Amino acid sequence: MKRYLTVFLLLLFLVSTAEGFSTVIRISPGQSIQEAVDRAMPGDTLRVAPGTYPQSGIVIRKSLVLIGEDYPVLDGEMKGNVLVIAADNVTIQGFKIINTGKSNMDDSAGIKFFDSKNCVIRDNILENAFFGLHFSNSSGLTIIGNQIHSGAVREFEVGNGIHLWKCKNSFIGNNEVSGHRDGIYLEFVTNTQAKENLIQKNMRYGLHFMFSHDNSYIRNTFKNNGAGVAVMYTKNVLMKENRFEENWGSSAYGILLKDISDSEVIGNIFLKNTVGIYMEGSSRIEFTGNTFRENGWALKLMASCDQNTFKANNFTQNTFDMSSNGSVVLNTITENYWDKYEGYDLDKDYVGDVPYRPINLYSVIVEKIPAAVMLWRSFLVTLLDRMEKILPTMTPDQMIDQSPKMRPYDIG
Repeated sequence: MKRYLTVFLLLLFLVSTAEGFSTVIRISPGQSIQEAVDRAMPGDTLRVAPGTYPQSGIVIRKSLVLIGEDYPVLDGEMKGNVLVIAADNVTIQGFKIINTGKSNMDDSAGIKFFDSKNCVIRDNILENAFFGLHFSNSSGLTIIGNQIHSGAVREFEVGNGIHLWKCKNSFIGNNEVSGHRDGIYLEFVTNTQAKENLIQKNMRYGLHFMFSHDNSYIRNTFKNNGAGVAVMYTKNVLMKENRFEENWGSSAYGILLKDISDSEVIGNIFLKNTVGIYMEGSSRIEFTGNTFRENGWALKLMASCDQNTFKANNFTQNTFDMSSNGSVVLNTITENYWDKYEGYDLDKDYVGDVPYRPINLYSVIVEKIPAAVMLWRSFLVTLLDRMEKILPTMTPDQMIDQSPKMRPYDIG
């Protein structure tokens, strides 16, 4: 009996001691957050009271939880980074962070992470930051529910909203980013998912990634960004149920795909872009269930692209459905709906009995002489289209949909 009592008391002591390792430290305006961080033990929670804290360069090198109550303001006073984290298992939640430094040399950021694992950045507001959230050589990141906005007016005055370099196994979800150079920028990032983010009115790209394999982008909205979305030098990408809207300009695209391979583009909506998709040097991509509506060009497919498949997509109200810079296009186009198709369906199987040629003579002329776009909707263009239907000599033989659908798919 005495032995059992001893074991029980020992276990009780261990539990109470373990609980004693984790404490809550409260910080009020006028107190130093850095001093509280230095005083805290790994695993402690720091709760920051409402108010304004004119402090920058706060460095965290241990596992801590920082929680802001009613969004206390961390004002960097235009001096470098506001928060710098070089530790694992750190949580930053519920802060309003403003006024970082403006340095391209130092990449000043509202919150910057180095060599960190399993960190959470949740429900923060970042305003007037050069970079919003900046991560390097980190993994297991959870970036959720942050609002990141900049009022910069020129591209060189601001960095990226969410910036990841050499990171992996992370999640970026339900964030809002506007006014930055690139909304989300990924370089050498793998096994990461971006989901349900709203990225709009950024100066260059809403999403920009390079050398970032095995990632997925699901149900995001990229709207009214300077040059749309650019994805480069990457393989095994899933882009599913995203919206690419109102990206207008001489070099603006819903998506620019350069040297992308072995990927899927499924169920996306491309609405009111100068070019829905521009592809160069890309191979083995499946485009299925997408809607291209009210774009200048729905699709620009360069001759350097091959082994791509476009199947069961809707093309409606676009000025040009497709264009290419070559006469040999080694891709598969089948079973799409084209609102410009004027064929017939005698056997009533909802598949046109006459193939559809999505590249017309006028689009070829505009590709070679851009100023010819001024003739759009003129009698001359109508005449060219009728001539092309009789003598379709300008359309690459492989750029034909042999089974065009008579009705649009119910996909958006």
